[in-house]
Formats: sequence, structure tokens, C-alpha cells
Amino acid sequence: MRTRKAIYLAPTLLLAAGLGVFANSAQAQTATLKKTSSSKAASASHRRKSSRKSSRRERGQKAPTPERISEIQKALAKDGSFTGTPNGKWDDSTIEATRKFQEAHGLNPTGKLDAKTLQQLGLGSPTSGVAPPMPPVSSSSLQNPTAPQTVRRQQ
Repeated sequence: MRTRKAIYLAPTLLLAAGLGVFANSAQAQTATLKKTSSSKAASASHRRKSSRKSSRRERGQKAPTPERISEIQKALAKDGSFTGTPNGKWDDSTIEATRKFQEAHGLNPTGKLDAKTLQQLGLGSPTSGVAPPMPPVSSSSLQNPTAPQTVRRQQ
């Protein structure tokens, strides 16, 4: 009879011990979750605050400055497409002159500035629209002679 009680008693004790361990583990997990969620909330509010203050670069193309528009108008006048006086304003006569210039040079006559139009006017980069931009050369690759050499585009 004693052996029967011992057989039932052993699993009962093991079960009780396991429940005690489980209860402690559950309390520890609850405490950890509370700490984690409060630290996440704190870091999220920190991110929100810091993102308001950051001055990120605005994406997209910017409008040309009045000086740049005057330069474009002078180039259009030199070609004979623009008949007015360069005033630094992107007005209807400048748009029409740009459209006329684009049509005369086999470009898409939109009246809007693009890289090919600026190239034809002699105001653009000689490499714009030809190939994707080259990655910048790091100073560490210049100092390390064993680093693989990058091929540079001819200008």
C-alpha cells in the first residue's frame, strides 16, 4: 500500500513543483513584457520628437533660380528661339521658346526643362542622361593599394 501512495505522490509533487516554477516564470515574463513595452513606448516617443526636429532633404526636382532662368533665356536667345529680354521669370514666352528649341533640335517639345534640353543649350552636364551616376570614391580605397580599383568614366 505504501508503494502505491509513493507512486501517486511522486507525480503529484513533480506537478506541484512544475506549477510553482511555471508561476514564477509567468510572473517574470509579465514583468519583462511591461518593461519592454514601456521602453518601446519611450523610444517611440523619442523617435517622434526627433523626427520633427530633423531637417531632412526634400525630395524631387527644385525650380530653377531666377539667375538660372536668365541663363537659360540667354542661351535660347543666342539660338534664336527666344526673342524677349532675359528677365529671370519662367513665363509663357520662355515656355514657347523652349518648346520651339526642343522641336528644332529633335527633342520632345514639352516646353519643360530636362537634361537633354539643357545639354543642347550648352548648360547641362556632358554626362547627364548618358549613364547612371558613379558611386563616390572613398578615401580608404585611395590609401589602400590592395583594394580593387574602380573604373572611372571619361569626361
